[in-house]
Amino acid sequence: MDIVEDIRSLQLDSAEDNNGVVIPDDVKPEEVDKSEKSEEVEKSDEMDEDTKQDVQAQPNQAEPTVRNREIPPVQDQEHELDNQKRHLNVVFIGHVDAGKSTTGGQILFLSGQVDERTIQKYEKEAKDKSRESWYMAYIMDTNEEERVKGKTVEVGRAHFETESTRFTILDAPGHKSYVPNMISGASQADVGVLVISARKGEFETGYERGGQTREHVQLAKTLGVTKLLVVVNKMDDPTVNWAKERYDEIESKMIPFLKQSGYNVKKDVMFLPISGLIGANLQTRVDKSICSWWDGPCLFEALDAVEVPLRDPKGPFRMPILDKFKDMGTVVMGKVEFGSVREGDSLLVMPNKDQVKVVAVFIDENRVRRAGPGENLRIRLSGVEEEDVLSGFVLSSVANPVPAVTEFVAQLQILELLDNAIFTAGYKAVLHIHSVVEECEIVELLQQIDPKTKKPMKKKVLFVKNGAVVVCRVQVSNTICVEKFSDFPQLGRFTLRTEGKTVAVGKVTGV
Repeated sequence: MDIVEDIRSLQLDSAEDNNGVVIPDDVKPEEVDKSEKSEEVEKSDEMDEDTKQDVQAQPNQAEPTVRNREIPPVQDQEHELDNQKRHLNVVFIGHVDAGKSTTGGQILFLSGQVDERTIQKYEKEAKDKSRESWYMAYIMDTNEEERVKGKTVEVGRAHFETESTRFTILDAPGHKSYVPNMISGASQADVGVLVISARKGEFETGYERGGQTREHVQLAKTLGVTKLLVVVNKMDDPTVNWAKERYDEIESKMIPFLKQSGYNVKKDVMFLPISGLIGANLQTRVDKSICSWWDGPCLFEALDAVEVPLRDPKGPFRMPILDKFKDMGTVVMGKVEFGSVREGDSLLVMPNKDQVKVVAVFIDENRVRRAGPGENLRIRLSGVEEEDVLSGFVLSSVANPVPAVTEFVAQLQILELLDNAIFTAGYKAVLHIHSVVEECEIVELLQQIDPKTKKPMKKKVLFVKNGAVVVCRVQVSNTICVEKFSDFPQLGRFTLRTEGKTVAVGKVTGV
């Protein structure tokens, strides 16, 4: 017991020198000494340099594990925030089997995130299952169920970098049974990559009624994916063979539909041909000998060129919680939609109004002092138990907390109701808003909006049909956090789904 106490006191003494980081129990006392020494060396070096630079502790401990058993060194991002690479979330969407996971896997391989040996292992594994062409998808589809079926179920996450941008890939499921998972992926994204299969018959299946290409585009637009790259995949297929006619045919069919979904095709949409399986036109432009007619950019260049509106890092803090787990305290995961967070901040977990303190902030595996909007974070909190936090809760600033409501006013556009259904007071559906999934009921239709003039119609509205735009009151069974769309678009957009179909999209106009 005395030894344990000695180690404790060692830790506490070194905490003052060690950027205030208490080294966890499973780090040996020798390592504490090492880290102290490395800091002393650095401090003497740093005297010669500009005194304003912060000391970064050398990571001489073991590599941090996924759940961060060892605390990695703190990087001070104060002065880096202005000049560091921008961060974008890219969601891969599209019909089942269009090649989303394969394209995502190929991107990770080309950008050096996966080594050759791992690829060979996956190739062998896919061959054993008589599915040779699936090996690239295994990089994104990590669980056994996904590999056996060849279908993505969860939203896969991975990271890669180009010259100017850090990207997080969100590989969304294409199968219609897993649309709720796709919604949670798309709601975190800044840019969408819509993958379309050029193979004969496959594009048609995805595009026709009931295909996922249409539903995914509508959902992406509703969920705030403002920029869309439409990649026509499988151009190397024998039925296509990089034919310009096929590419043009797909483009001419998609453009009217994208316009109808609300995209400005000239400004916000870009088409490009690729082959995810062989990696053509992904990192480097496709060779003229393969595809003589393509003069445009490759996928990496197109992603780098995407311009996304800047968010206000000084606004009130908002981070919808996607997931939580226990690890030396309560750790919550999510994407910062507004504002910035620093170690030591006091925040509220809404709607429960639990006051919490930020103990540590992690971007990917790196511990940082602060993080701004658009970053995917893991935040370790004190002051709340893990079981008291649910996905859908929102971490928000104390001075300006997010509203918690059971009823709100919204403007809805009815897309496609189920057979013979009419939309009226008493209509029940499942509401998807940021990371919340909650049952809801339409309590009252307030007014119908004329689609031509965009103004409310005079006559009282009792029910509406497909295509109508209506203002109504929506009630939910549990308290949820929402914002007016005009104030915080990411927390004010939603979709309504019934029996596995998206029936309406909307925005919150009053809380």
